[in-house]
Amino acid sequence: MPSLKDLKNRIASVKATQKITKAMKMVAAAKLRRAQEAAEAARPYSQRMSAVLANIGQDDSAPRLMTGTGKDDVHLLVVCTAERGLCGGFNSQIARLARDHTRKLLASGKTVKIICVGKKGFDILRREFASLIVDRVDLREVKRIGFTNADEIGRKVIGLFEQGEFDVCTLFYSEFKSVIAQIPTALQLVPASAPAAAAETTGATAIYDYEPDASAILGDLIPRNISVQIFRALLENVAGEMGAKMSAMDNATRNAGEMINKLTLNYNRQRQAQITKELIEIISGAEAL
Repeated sequence: MPSLKDLKNRIASVKATQKITKAMKMVAAAKLRRAQEAAEAARPYSQRMSAVLANIGQDDSAPRLMTGTGKDDVHLLVVCTAERGLCGGFNSQIARLARDHTRKLLASGKTVKIICVGKKGFDILRREFASLIVDRVDLREVKRIGFTNADEIGRKVIGLFEQGEFDVCTLFYSEFKSVIAQIPTALQLVPASAPAAAAETTGATAIYDYEPDASAILGDLIPRNISVQIFRALLENVAGEMGAKMSAMDNATRNAGEMINKLTLNYNRQRQAQITKELIEIISGAEAL
């Protein structure tokens, strides 16, 4: 049984931890609103661009980034996770989806290459698929995600495709729904196609005339669309990370409070027992005299 001093030190330690988790919860809550607004603002643009590309992509002169190589032998997985932990199962859920997809592809005889965006996803995936990771993007020094960061990743993906390094590219991230709900999502980037979006925005009798021609428009929009989708994924991840961290730190603060109550109760019981024992010893000594 721990001594009174040990219990007192442990109570002080848990209280200090509780202050840290409470402060981290407040910081996450402050950052969440801005991150959520940025993620929600990016959704209409990315969805509309997908719809435009789906409409133009009906042309026979669509570039290879949209039509693909005609094969699906080599798959590139771009796995976006957070740079830091303490956000519950946020990172592990994304990594689990990517890991399951990788195992499925390998079981079917496909070749898999992985680009990790974020330290936590890299740490998880390298335990099993270290030989498949071809690149890692570090965003720890970036205080606020911008389109430039996503464009750099998009250029890497396009460069690998032009070099014939892969046939299909899939993006993994977590879509932000609420503070307690983040949905791991897999989005195919190459070949780029969005028939569902096209069905919503075009009618059976719609006729479009493009200036310049559709191939010239697609040549500029397809690379930009890849960067836009990656940018949206990064923004969704930031919002999801803050929401998950806020929820995790709230749970940690509550658990610390419960632990403090239990330790305080044990401390008071032992202290009372010690006082009672000392009183008995004093009374017994007085009676002996």
